[in-house]
Amino acid sequence: MPIVRDKKIEVLFSSEQLAMRNRELAEQIALGDLKDILVLSILKGSFVFAADLIRALHAAGLAPEVEFISVSSYGAGTEPGKLKLLRDVESDVRGRDILLIDDILESGNTLKFTQDLMLERGANKVAIVALLNKGMKRRAQVHADYVGFECPDKFVVGYGMDAGHAFRELPFVGVVTGEV
Repeated sequence: MPIVRDKKIEVLFSSEQLAMRNRELAEQIALGDLKDILVLSILKGSFVFAADLIRALHAAGLAPEVEFISVSSYGAGTEPGKLKLLRDVESDVRGRDILLIDDILESGNTLKFTQDLMLERGANKVAIVALLNKGMKRRAQVHADYVGFECPDKFVVGYGMDAGHAFRELPFVGVVTGEV
């Protein structure tokens, strides 16, 4: 069990499992019906997954353009569940097929908000790829077209995901299990 910042971390998905699944997802996406793809990575948690998946898409014969978006809940105490756009895309999405990438599909609020926003702006199609799916916590009516792994109902870190801005650098997805 790895120890990082004096914390024990249980590995849920190893770097080898992540790499293999990224290749499989890229092959599935390449066989799909997306054309003129604009990859849209939701910051911050998906940035490592998005980078690896984009390279795997290239290896699978696709050459998507890449953009980033950042969405967040309003500050504590004000309308929980209300989302706001912190960083918008720079590209025109009209007529484009968008591959929306996020780290975890949990409540679904962020993905639903972003998917609806892109469709309102004229995107042809918005397909969702989520590294992890936590279906037991879904609130919004949204589903992922591509899922890396089903995730247990645990708070996960690593591979871009954090706990208090720590652990994003880990090359695996894990759970902090306690102090050393």
